[in-house]
Amino acid sequence: MAEPGPRYTDDVPAHVEAALRGICLELPDAYEERAWKGTRWMVRGRTFAHVLGVERDSGSADVVLTFRAAADELEVLRNAGPPFRYMGWGRDAIGLTLGDTVDWDEVTELVTESYCVLAPKKLVAKVDRPPLEDA
Repeated sequence: MAEPGPRYTDDVPAHVEAALRGICLELPDAYEERAWKGTRWMVRGRTFAHVLGVERDSGSADVVLTFRAAADELEVLRNAGPPFRYMGWGRDAIGLTLGDTVDWDEVTELVTESYCVLAPKKLVAKVDRPPLEDA
Protein backbone atom coordinates (compact mmCIF):
# COMPACT_ATOMS: atom_id res chain seq x y z
CA MET A 1 0.00 0.00 0.00
CA ALA A 2 1.34 3.44 -0.90
CA GLU A 3 2.45 5.80 1.86
CA PRO A 4 -0.08 8.56 2.45
CA GLY A 5 1.08 11.99 1.34
CA PRO A 6 1.15 15.08 3.51
CA ARG A 7 -2.12 16.29 4.97
CA TYR A 8 -2.88 19.94 4.28
CA THR A 9 -4.97 22.16 6.56
CA ASP A 10 -6.40 25.67 6.81
CA ASP A 11 -4.58 26.20 10.12
CA VAL A 12 -2.84 29.52 9.45
CA PRO A 13 -2.61 32.15 12.20
CA ALA A 14 -4.52 35.32 11.33
CA HIS A 15 -1.44 37.52 11.85
CA VAL A 16 0.57 35.47 9.32
CA GLU A 17 -2.19 35.66 6.74
CA ALA A 18 -2.56 39.41 7.37
CA ALA A 19 1.19 40.00 6.96
CA LEU A 20 1.23 38.07 3.68
CA ARG A 21 -1.87 39.90 2.49
CA GLY A 22 -0.08 43.20 3.05
CA ILE A 23 2.92 42.06 1.02
CA CYS A 24 1.03 40.39 -1.82
CA LEU A 25 -1.67 42.95 -2.44
CA GLU A 26 0.93 45.70 -2.87
CA LEU A 27 1.93 44.05 -6.17
CA PRO A 28 0.25 45.27 -9.38
CA ASP A 29 -3.05 43.53 -10.24
CA ALA A 30 -2.58 40.96 -7.46
CA TYR A 31 -5.67 39.53 -5.81
CA GLU A 32 -6.50 37.07 -3.05
CA GLU A 33 -8.77 34.06 -2.95
CA ARG A 34 -9.44 31.04 -0.75
CA ALA A 35 -7.61 27.99 -2.04
CA TRP A 36 -8.48 24.31 -1.65
CA LYS A 37 -6.63 24.73 1.67
CA GLY A 38 -5.37 28.04 2.97
CA THR A 39 -5.23 31.30 1.05
CA ARG A 40 -3.54 32.12 -2.23
CA TRP A 41 -2.53 35.28 -4.02
CA MET A 42 -2.70 35.43 -7.78
CA VAL A 43 -1.90 37.53 -10.81
CA ARG A 44 -3.72 36.92 -14.09
CA GLY A 45 -5.03 33.56 -12.87
CA ARG A 46 -1.64 32.27 -11.72
CA THR A 47 -0.76 31.60 -8.07
CA PHE A 48 2.41 33.34 -6.93
CA ALA A 49 1.97 32.77 -3.18
CA HIS A 50 -0.07 30.31 -1.11
CA VAL A 51 -0.13 29.83 2.65
CA LEU A 52 -1.51 26.70 4.32
CA GLY A 53 -0.87 24.23 7.10
CA VAL A 54 1.08 21.03 6.47
CA GLU A 55 0.63 18.35 9.14
CA ARG A 56 3.66 16.55 10.50
CA ASP A 57 3.66 12.89 11.47
CA SER A 58 3.32 14.02 15.09
CA GLY A 59 -0.08 15.56 14.31
CA SER A 60 1.07 19.16 14.72
CA ALA A 61 1.17 21.36 11.65
CA ASP A 62 3.71 23.69 10.09
CA VAL A 63 2.58 26.91 8.45
CA VAL A 64 4.03 26.85 4.96
CA LEU A 65 4.26 29.59 2.34
CA THR A 66 4.59 28.24 -1.18
CA PHE A 67 6.00 30.42 -3.93
CA ARG A 68 7.65 30.17 -7.35
CA ALA A 69 11.36 30.51 -8.05
CA ALA A 70 13.36 31.06 -11.23
CA ALA A 71 15.82 28.42 -12.47
CA ASP A 72 19.03 29.40 -10.63
CA GLU A 73 17.31 30.26 -7.37
CA LEU A 74 15.07 27.19 -7.66
CA GLU A 75 17.99 24.77 -7.49
CA VAL A 76 19.58 26.58 -4.56
CA LEU A 77 16.32 26.60 -2.57
CA ARG A 78 15.48 22.97 -3.38
CA ASN A 79 18.79 21.93 -1.88
CA ALA A 80 18.91 24.43 1.00
CA GLY A 81 17.10 22.26 3.55
CA PRO A 82 14.95 23.62 6.37
CA PRO A 83 13.13 25.94 6.48
CA PHE A 84 12.81 25.41 2.69
CA ARG A 85 11.14 22.33 1.24
CA TYR A 86 10.21 20.89 -2.12
CA MET A 87 6.43 20.78 -2.25
CA GLY A 88 6.01 18.14 -4.95
CA TRP A 89 3.69 20.17 -7.15
CA GLY A 90 4.55 22.56 -9.93
CA ARG A 91 7.94 22.45 -11.58
CA ASP A 92 9.06 25.62 -9.83
CA ALA A 93 7.21 25.56 -6.48
CA ILE A 94 9.11 25.84 -3.21
CA GLY A 95 7.79 25.87 0.35
CA LEU A 96 9.07 27.97 3.23
CA THR A 97 8.09 26.95 6.76
CA LEU A 98 7.05 30.08 8.64
CA GLY A 99 8.19 29.38 12.19
CA ASP A 100 8.15 31.52 15.32
CA THR A 101 10.76 33.93 13.98
CA VAL A 102 9.89 34.96 10.44
CA ASP A 103 12.22 37.21 8.46
CA TRP A 104 9.53 39.29 6.78
CA ASP A 105 12.09 41.08 4.61
CA GLU A 106 13.13 37.72 3.16
CA VAL A 107 9.49 36.71 2.72
CA THR A 108 8.81 39.98 0.89
CA GLU A 109 11.75 39.35 -1.43
CA LEU A 110 10.73 35.75 -2.15
CA VAL A 111 7.08 36.66 -2.79
CA THR A 112 8.07 39.58 -5.02
CA GLU A 113 10.39 37.37 -7.07
CA SER A 114 7.66 34.72 -7.29
CA TYR A 115 5.26 37.34 -8.62
CA CYS A 116 7.86 38.40 -11.19
CA VAL A 117 8.28 34.79 -12.37
CA LEU A 118 4.56 34.59 -13.24
CA ALA A 119 3.36 38.12 -14.03
CA PRO A 120 3.35 39.63 -17.51
CA LYS A 121 6.40 41.77 -18.30
CA LYS A 122 4.42 45.02 -18.29
CA LEU A 123 3.30 44.35 -14.70
CA VAL A 124 6.79 43.23 -13.64
CA ALA A 125 8.11 46.58 -14.94
CA LYS A 126 5.93 48.32 -12.32
CA VAL A 127 7.48 46.39 -9.40
CA ASP A 128 10.02 48.16 -7.23
CA ARG A 129 12.81 45.59 -7.02
CA PRO A 130 16.22 46.02 -5.44
CA PRO A 131 19.09 46.24 -7.94
CA LEU A 132 20.90 42.99 -8.66
CA GLU A 133 24.08 42.55 -6.66
CA ASP A 134 27.32 42.04 -8.55
CA ALA A 135 28.49 38.45 -8.31
